[in-house]
Parts: sequence; structure tokens; C-alpha cells
Amino acid sequence: MFKKFSIKDDVTGHTQVKSSVQRSIRAKILDQYKAGIEGIIDDVMPKKVPLFLMKCHDHISLIVMNNEILFYQRFEGPYFPTLRLLHKYPNMLPRLQVDRGAIKFVLAGANIMCPGLTSKGARMEVSVPAESMVAITAEGKNEILAVGLTKMSTEDIRCVNKGIGVETAHSLNDSLWKAVVDL
Repeated sequence: MFKKFSIKDDVTGHTQVKSSVQRSIRAKILDQYKAGIEGIIDDVMPKKVPLFLMKCHDHISLIVMNNEILFYQRFEGPYFPTLRLLHKYPNMLPRLQVDRGAIKFVLAGANIMCPGLTSKGARMEVSVPAESMVAITAEGKNEILAVGLTKMSTEDIRCVNKGIGVETAHSLNDSLWKAVVDL
């Protein structure tokens, strides 16, 4: 999604949202992440700080606060946290771990195949339903490598062990990771 993204070329406009819209976005994010963000929402999105909405090509919206992209949304879908936000608050999302062999592919933005999640170095300690947002870590690494959406539940990933397990939405060193916002 963000392989060739550029703030300069892809952003069609940005606006500071009204406080009512800001409350609405904040409520949707709280509802979407429930326990993962409740205690930290005031740190992530303080109420009195202006919130900007950047509209981009391909129906992507970026939520920006203090010149930092916090979340992005495609069409009217879920709000995905950026990796910069996840590195500050790593417990927002459930984590799945890929084996060492999958690292270079994940960093290149490839989807994560089921065998990369069920092999010896991989871990799926949490039970996650299909179409859930997850953070992807790697064997032997501490940082989160990517954010993705599960295509099947963790139980199905274990049983089927074939096909795409997680669709990668944003990974380290993609264009969104490198994007610098100056409003």
C-alpha cells in the first residue's frame, strides 16, 4: 500500500478537523482497539491538541497530530496505527512472530504466508480471529516489523498452513515509515 508513497505527491489536501470530528475519530479508535489503547489514549491523542486529516490518493486518510502520522485509514475501513506509534506503544495490537526466513520478505512489503507463521521460529501465542489487525515481529528481533490484517484466524492458519495468513499493510522502511510531515 505504501511502497511508493510520497507526502509531496500523494497528499491532495489537509485540514484541521473540528473538535466534534476529533472526538468522533477518537471514539472510533477507542472502540476499535478497546483494551490496547484505553490507558494511553490521552498520551496518543490529547484532547486539546489540534488534529489534522490528510487526504491522499487511493482513498487513504492520514491522522496527523504534532506533525506525526498516528493512524491511517483506507476508504471507511479500520484505523491502522503507524509503526512509529507502535514502537512507542507496542502493546496496542496482538503480536504474531515470523521466522527468520520471512524477515527480508516482510521488510519488502510482502504478505505473510501461513508457513512463515507456523514454522519452528514463529509464534502465534494469541488467538486472533480473521480480519483482525496484528503487529508482526520476527524471531530474534525486538522491534515490530509490520502491521497487517489477518486473512484467516490463527486456528485456521495452524490447520490449513497454506496461503496468505496476514496481508501486510505497512512495514519498516516503506514510504509511510520515511514520510515526514511539516504542517
